[in-house]
Amino acid sequence: MRLSELPQNVAATVAAVEDAGPADPIARRLRDLGFVGGEPVRIVAHGPVQGDPLLVQIGYTRFALRRAEAARIRVVQEAA
Repeated sequence: MRLSELPQNVAATVAAVEDAGPADPIARRLRDLGFVGGEPVRIVAHGPVQGDPLLVQIGYTRFALRRAEAARIRVVQEAA
């Protein structure tokens, strides 16, 4: 599942960040921000216009990500 598809306030774990090409600067920046395998993540809120941006919490830090950026992050939804 992609982070952009994760329902709001559902716990998940980052599986990987997918590179669009070699030396992908956006994927590298997402990893630098903490989107690495095993990190807990959840969608806190959606923006007002077509749900963009997404307010994402990774660990104890919150980030606003565009839906296109969130679609690069693969997550595993935790069992309820």
